[in-house]
Amino acid sequence: MGKQQISSEDITIIIIALIIGTLARLLVLKEDYRQYPSFPNGYLIQVVTGFVAAALGAVAIPALMTKNFVAVTFLTLALQQFRDVRKMEKESLTELENTEYTYRGSAYIDGIAKTFESRNYLAFITALCTSLVITVLPFNLWVNGAIGIVVGITVFYLLKYFTKGKSIGDIAQVKPGKIEVKDSSLYVDGMYVSNLLGTENAAKLVKEEGLAVVIYPNEQHYRINLDNFGQRQAALFEATRALGNKRWNFTRKDYEEGRIIIALVPIKQDIDALIEVVKKCPLLESTKKADEILKPKLKGEK
Repeated sequence: MGKQQISSEDITIIIIALIIGTLARLLVLKEDYRQYPSFPNGYLIQVVTGFVAAALGAVAIPALMTKNFVAVTFLTLALQQFRDVRKMEKESLTELENTEYTYRGSAYIDGIAKTFESRNYLAFITALCTSLVITVLPFNLWVNGAIGIVVGITVFYLLKYFTKGKSIGDIAQVKPGKIEVKDSSLYVDGMYVSNLLGTENAAKLVKEEGLAVVIYPNEQHYRINLDNFGQRQAALFEATRALGNKRWNFTRKDYEEGRIIIALVPIKQDIDALIEVVKKCPLLESTKKADEILKPKLKGEK
């Protein structure tokens, strides 16, 4: 007995789910202050992979309903495809490290690559849920389609909320820092930063054009995140990427008070932009720690 052929109704279900899944990928593919992915080639790559992810989710349920189990086996390719997206992003950003003002750092690159992989899962799951709802509801196709679209959009926003990470601004205060040059040494708010300003021109440049911000953790345990070198490097990278870098750039930490210094001589002189970009720098997954689980349990608590 041959396999049941796909019907026009199944095609409609696939198209609706495909559109919603692709739209979900487009909605999280907005160009933000980090300027990544770059337009237009980076956009094209991410849109195409998002479309493929949505297509895999859209065809899964109709394929099962028509007993086309061979088609369903193609879903196993989805995981490999998504892993390849992460690998591609990781390799691409690593190769660009030496061309930037300063390094992103391995931790930041890994976080960006994982984000792009997860966004393809978002498109896949959104399309799959849309397709499933339209298929199982007992109403006519257009009513089912409308409900499926609503469910798909709801699933998208729930997944977006669930996968949204925190930024430095969520756990710390970022304030302007006062730059001082003493002999050949640079200080920010009285904290020693560097002794590389050995010439009169260097000292003059930093005094006149240098900018600095100081990050104050809201609570002591947030120092675990902010003191991490990968996290500080990511913040410094975003600062130089947003404002440019005419000359030096530094990141230092205060071992006693937990302050973090970001200092540089930028091309664009805008302290407000520097504060904002440091606040919006994402907290890296490799630095996250749940303070609650580290607290000792109350006596008698299991």
